[in-house]
Amino acid sequence: MFWSKAFIPTLKEAPEAAESISHKLMLRAGLVRMLMSGVYSYLPLGLRVLKNIQQIVREEMSAAGASELLLPALQPKDLWLKSGRDKDMGEVMIKFTDRRGRAICLGPTHEEVITDLVKDNISSYRQLPVVLYQIQTKFRDEMRPRFGLVRSCEFIMKDAYSFDKDEAGLNKNYSLMLEAYKNIFRRCGLDFLVVEADSGVMGGKVSHEFMVPAKDGEDIVLSCPTCKIMLPHKDGVEESLCHKCKGKLNKVNAIEVGHIFQLGTKYTSSLGAKFIDEQGKFNDIIMGCYGIGVSRLISAVIEQNNDASGIIWPREVSPFQVIVLPLDVTDQQIMSQALGIYELLRRENIEALLDDRDERAGIKFKDADLIGIPISVVLGKKLKEQNKIELVLRKSKSSVLVDIDQAINNIKEAIANLK
Repeated sequence: MFWSKAFIPTLKEAPEAAESISHKLMLRAGLVRMLMSGVYSYLPLGLRVLKNIQQIVREEMSAAGASELLLPALQPKDLWLKSGRDKDMGEVMIKFTDRRGRAICLGPTHEEVITDLVKDNISSYRQLPVVLYQIQTKFRDEMRPRFGLVRSCEFIMKDAYSFDKDEAGLNKNYSLMLEAYKNIFRRCGLDFLVVEADSGVMGGKVSHEFMVPAKDGEDIVLSCPTCKIMLPHKDGVEESLCHKCKGKLNKVNAIEVGHIFQLGTKYTSSLGAKFIDEQGKFNDIIMGCYGIGVSRLISAVIEQNNDASGIIWPREVSPFQVIVLPLDVTDQQIMSQALGIYELLRRENIEALLDDRDERAGIKFKDADLIGIPISVVLGKKLKEQNKIELVLRKSKSSVLVDIDQAINNIKEAIANLK
């Protein structure tokens, strides 16, 4: 992609309303723009990051044995009345009546809808287990949207659901999902904590949260440095000592990026999702659910991967692997070599951004640091004097001069060494 043809509206300063570092950098780097409070447009760079995260999620869900589908955002309120969760969700649920007089809501989550689907299509133990997932937009009427994509009214979630004939099957799928989540967050370049959690309005017996430590995180985790236990922090409760080793608990600000639940029969019993077992008896299907805040992950990644100059993207989520920086686009030799490198990168299926703007070198360097592409290929005086280009690593800010005819091999090696 050429910068001049892309839509990357960078900002020198973040708007005053931006609270967290991730929110400020997303706005400054031209990843998103706010339409109204809690509602954001994804610009080309932000959309590329979102798609990369979605691809990681899809690969790990597939490896865990889940099949992807897509459920409706519009849901009949009747389903929520059957499960009893209409009151639990309260004013967060966006509700309306359509022209036919049907009571409808915009889906804040999809346990009821997926259970209704399975109820009508699975009837025998021979059809179990089944694990289904989707990546879809959810809607919640948040009273106080905050921190950009961290707490918004319209957000993208990956929600998966397992259906089993017994507890052993649920435990197996739960373990598979727990490991899949660890793989997803590692591939996104995140340090994270796994915390035993309260199931809340979701219901069920066993639940784990995945928390990303972040300075501007809206959640708090209690961590014991002695026995490494992690505990959720409950509002109004000041816990100071670990119940396991009596060590002092530390408070860690964090962003919740995932939550998994062993739901049991909470939804299948209320919505009538049953199967016939080996003895010919009817039983409620046993269910688990597994959510990841896909759009929220963008914020979490930035919170942990930034410096004073801007974003530092981990390799797998970066919108591009390489940014090519010809420092004088009016110089025919520099521009010709820059285009040549760009085309060779494309042939190698290496995603690259060519900054072909007629701007000062300082502006190009600052924008490259701001948007956080892992590797910069700089073509300037060294090319004309020594036939060399400079490779700069965004994270370490280290650089090396390489011969122009070895550029692609050196770039491929640098990419392979990225984390």
